[in-house]
Amino acid sequence: MKQFLLASALLLPAWSAASAQDNRDYRVRLGLGAQVLPEYVGADHLQVAPFFDIDIARGDHQFKFEAPDDNFGIGIVDAGGFTFGPAANIQASRKDSDVGAAVGKVKTTFEVGAFAQYEANDSWRVRADLLKGVNGHKGLVGSIGADKIWRDGDKYVFSVGPRVMFSDAKYQRAYFGVTPVVALATGLPSYRPSGGVHALAIASGLSTQFNDSFGMFGYARYERLVGDAAKSPIVRVFGSRNQFSAGAGLNYTFRIKR
Repeated sequence: MKQFLLASALLLPAWSAASAQDNRDYRVRLGLGAQVLPEYVGADHLQVAPFFDIDIARGDHQFKFEAPDDNFGIGIVDAGGFTFGPAANIQASRKDSDVGAAVGKVKTTFEVGAFAQYEANDSWRVRADLLKGVNGHKGLVGSIGADKIWRDGDKYVFSVGPRVMFSDAKYQRAYFGVTPVVALATGLPSYRPSGGVHALAIASGLSTQFNDSFGMFGYARYERLVGDAAKSPIVRVFGSRNQFSAGAGLNYTFRIKR
């Protein structure tokens, strides 16, 4: 026992110096996989798409929690559990051929805005996003959600929580509205939705590490269109109020020395 204590005392300064060096390094975790998700907002068909993730942590600090359906964001303000910064997203296009009728195209939309979130501890998080389409639907769309989190450092992280999605009239009319011209061409009734809550959802995510280098991650999400979106003739005739998505992939963690 004395020999063990003596060896520990001799090694402690060297270990501390090494730890200090490690804490100046960065750990990067890259993930790649596949996911299935609706072809467009309100679709009843699924498409296969790439599923990727990137996380960065300093030294041996655990990776910061991210829900699988978070928009891309960069925290500019990060203090006391509160984080705020710019956010962005890409919303897939909707073509007439996707729907099977000339209901109106919506171009691939680049959305920019901001997010704010608060993490009381490692077990709970609340987040809100508000984005503006700079092209495509050109509307405002946002979400408010909460996550219950179970984690053991980076060994595993599991989360589940509700979501409320809302949007303005411009967004809802792009995806759910039927203009008189479209009504004449398709036989659908004219429909002019207003803004408000358009969907409710629940999302869960899981990541686990096999070892220090390799791991896996995945998610499942169910969304239900509500309000004016759910009443849309486009959704009722050509789409679905039920929106499912899920994905899984493998990740690799490496260290960048400084």
